[in-house]
Amino acid sequence: MDLSVVILVEILYAVASLILISAGLAVVFGMMKVINLAHGEFMMMGGYATITAVNLGVNVFVAMLVIAPLIVGLIGLVVERLVIRHLYGRLVDTMLATWGLSLLFIGLATMIFGNTTTGISTPIQGFAVGSYQINGYNFFIILVAILLVAGLYLVLKTTRAGLIARGTMQGADMASALGYSPGRVYMATFFCGAALSGLAGAVIAPLVGLAPTSGGAYIAKAFITVIAGGPSLIAGLLSSAGLFGVVSQVFTFAFSNVIGEVALLVAAVILLRLLPQGVTGKLFKGRL
Repeated sequence: MDLSVVILVEILYAVASLILISAGLAVVFGMMKVINLAHGEFMMMGGYATITAVNLGVNVFVAMLVIAPLIVGLIGLVVERLVIRHLYGRLVDTMLATWGLSLLFIGLATMIFGNTTTGISTPIQGFAVGSYQINGYNFFIILVAILLVAGLYLVLKTTRAGLIARGTMQGADMASALGYSPGRVYMATFFCGAALSGLAGAVIAPLVGLAPTSGGAYIAKAFITVIAGGPSLIAGLLSSAGLFGVVSQVFTFAFSNVIGEVALLVAAVILLRLLPQGVTGKLFKGRL
């Protein structure tokens, strides 16, 4: 019984982690069709923003949930205004530009923070379940992922801003004819995607050592999750993260962490072979 509880918590944690690291990319790539290869570096900057704020005496939860998303969102806003807005509809050029940005951010982070690993301790203590130990911070990550998905759904489904954003992504010319500026909508959407990436990096920072190159550890998983999810933002994110999280953790418990990572990649290859348009391209058409 105790082992079953531990396995369930770890599976929920794996699913929540995939949702967190993929949400920002899902907004930018899924809605705007912008391939942001600097997504991992946005997460890395969120982690550094959190660590810096905590070292300056800011409460760790304020640093993670407010300061880091705001700072990274503002950086994303500058990136969109200076670079991305000139490249909409040019996928290859966008890939090259964001790849260059990722190298720039890594270099700047190395200059500022050094090429060493740093971090902060988890603000929530672990506890015992029978003879097993569970990291209490995992529950916080699960809670943040739930609130994030619920918030995205409410904003996109029930608010005027969400309706305008969805409408602009589907038909910029029609939105412009109705008096809305597609450029401003794209700018706001990229800001939100960058802020979500910063939030993910901030929340995960207490669990991992942070270095300027840490973003590379997340970019592949994020793209796999978003692409496998298909065209629907929230339904795709939940379905692919749920599937890959379960597969990864089951194989991790049965064999090792490395086998779990390999199993995730194999599951992604099989899924995209069977469903080239992703899960929601076939099973949940029309869902948000």
